[in-house]
Amino acid sequence: MSTVKVWLEATRPKTLPAAVAPVLLGTAMAHAQGMVSVTPALICLLFALLIQIGTNFANDYLDGIRGTDTEERLGPQRAVASGLISAATMRVATIAVLAIGFCVGLALIPFGGWWLLVVGVASVACAWLYTGGPYPLAYNGLGDAFVVFFFGLVAVACTYYVQTLSTSVDVLLVGLGCGLLVNNILVVNNYRDIAEDTQANKRTLVVLFGRKWALVQHVISTLFSGSVLLWLWCRGFGAWVMFGILPVALSLRHVSRLRSAVTPDEFLAALKGSAQVIALYGILVSIGLLLG
Repeated sequence: MSTVKVWLEATRPKTLPAAVAPVLLGTAMAHAQGMVSVTPALICLLFALLIQIGTNFANDYLDGIRGTDTEERLGPQRAVASGLISAATMRVATIAVLAIGFCVGLALIPFGGWWLLVVGVASVACAWLYTGGPYPLAYNGLGDAFVVFFFGLVAVACTYYVQTLSTSVDVLLVGLGCGLLVNNILVVNNYRDIAEDTQANKRTLVVLFGRKWALVQHVISTLFSGSVLLWLWCRGFGAWVMFGILPVALSLRHVSRLRSAVTPDEFLAALKGSAQVIALYGILVSIGLLLG
């Protein structure tokens, strides 16, 4: 592969909807209150994308040097493990992307206050600690909590806050629903990699509780995200938010696809499906909020 393509693959573009969707939802919720602000919304989007890419780079680098990614993995090859990018180069790239992301995040302080500095530091630190440090989150059953918290609750609530200087139960529920759908991408990934993760002593929830648990987790997360739509409708945001039922239904359908997956292509299709679900959920629910 060309160098450009290698680096593009290292960003894991299929996971990037996880960064875009919560910013869309937070902005749409702000618009529903008549207080949308384009500049902080765009800053939030850039910050979220950089943190997502930085997390992916860190994961590639740290799993690569740990030997977690092996030739037996069913998913796409990783840049460091396959030798396409040296560990030292990936480490520098990781630090650079996270540093730039942190600097971008500083631009939100005039809109939301100095306390956002804590959010920025925590986001960057956890992006590294997800698979690094003395107690890596992904290796100790805490990867799911990280994803739901930062790519759901924090991303949606902070995007909303920097535009409205407030938050609400409605916003937090939207953030939780979004985070759980984003986490389904991780569920699919860990479901696929259970054998490799077990061998590497990477104690994901799938490793700890088994594949049946992963399928149940996927379904419960999906149903919760659907129930959030009903909540918003009942709260007066308009019936248009029920547009989001389409990706919810697709997510439930993907469970059967995941259950029967065996080959790398089948797992890749399941992973793509989960990414498409969160992308559609972010777009359609946001449109519903705008129309409502």
